[in-house]
Amino acid sequence: MNIVIENGRVIDPKNSVDRNTSLFIANGKIAALGEVPAGFTADQRIDASGCVVCPGLIDLGARLNSIEAELAAAVAGGVTSVVVPPDADPPLDEPELADRLVHRAKEIARARVLPLGALTLGLKGERLAELAGLKKAGCVAFSQANVPMVDTEALLRAMEYAATFGFPVWLQPQDHWLARNGIAHEGEVASRLGLAGIPVAAETIAIGTILQLVRDTGCRVHLTRISSAAGLAMLQRAKHDGLPVTCDIGVHHLLLTDNDIGYFNPHARFSPPLRTERDRQALSTAAASGLAAICSDHTPVGADEKLLPFGEAKAGATGLEVLLPLTLKWAEAAGVALSVALARITSAPAEVLGLQSGQLAVGAAADVCVFDPATVWQLTPEALKSRGKNSPWTGYLLNGKVKKTLVGGRLVYQA
Repeated sequence: MNIVIENGRVIDPKNSVDRNTSLFIANGKIAALGEVPAGFTADQRIDASGCVVCPGLIDLGARLNSIEAELAAAVAGGVTSVVVPPDADPPLDEPELADRLVHRAKEIARARVLPLGALTLGLKGERLAELAGLKKAGCVAFSQANVPMVDTEALLRAMEYAATFGFPVWLQPQDHWLARNGIAHEGEVASRLGLAGIPVAAETIAIGTILQLVRDTGCRVHLTRISSAAGLAMLQRAKHDGLPVTCDIGVHHLLLTDNDIGYFNPHARFSPPLRTERDRQALSTAAASGLAAICSDHTPVGADEKLLPFGEAKAGATGLEVLLPLTLKWAEAAGVALSVALARITSAPAEVLGLQSGQLAVGAAADVCVFDPATVWQLTPEALKSRGKNSPWTGYLLNGKVKKTLVGGRLVYQA
């Protein structure tokens, strides 16, 4: 089908495009920008007046407790590709499981699913999973999610093996022994509330270990959900030294701090925990400068699991449908240009994944998000398509509403 999206502000951060023009789509790919390509006849016209037309969002971290509901939530949020951690039930440690997930996503025909294969069998941190088979089945990288390795030697051997075949490894840097009993950032707020703390050292010690192993093995590593200023400083030095490392930040960590726990608000419990205002500012600077990509860290949690006391409530928040408006909220507060903010959730994640997506260049897959940046809407449980209604932003007014989402030139969502 040939589609033309007219009268919109087209922003393609990857190719430095930001202007009012038309976008032409043919055979599932971007055919032209601006002038009508030769022989093009539109089967469908989309009026994007007052809207921004940008590449579909790429989310580097989203759990799919119900694949149908969560992929519906993804496209409602303008997300056209989602990276799925391996800590499903059962873990994605066999090629058949990964193949089944990818096949099911194609049947649902909404957002693209990019699974992370389990680095070890059963995520037990001991024996390597069948990495080559998982890669062939569609896994884009390998991860332990937030499950620790049994010891540092096991991690070294896994990274050596992955480096041999050029497989990227994704790790959440958190020292298990320092963090295992904690539920909030170790600091004044946790002390006042009587909550067991997770020190910044839990992150920096893990980062230090991982970076040394990267130096020794040459393994390409992506560090997920960085939460501290000290951790970011270590990563900045590592990138300056030329180490093959990248990182991302959960969007909630760009806007919230441990003060937002308030009086034991379970919706403000995250892993890693919300940290101080100084850390939040450092995270904001890292995202603005391009050191880090932004992800939703989408973790749909049942209502009953958030009605428990803070220390017993499950960590995480719904994120797919608020990744865009929260990124816009952060950009406005931080004085970041819209094109720069969109880059952190489009082209930057694509670069982490080594993909040519996240852009609107001629020949690229027509994964497109059309949103109205001026629309104000209230986040309520009823407004969410995700089965997870858990969010610290419930009841808030947010700016930016997705109007249409296209994946491979197919209209998969319209408001």
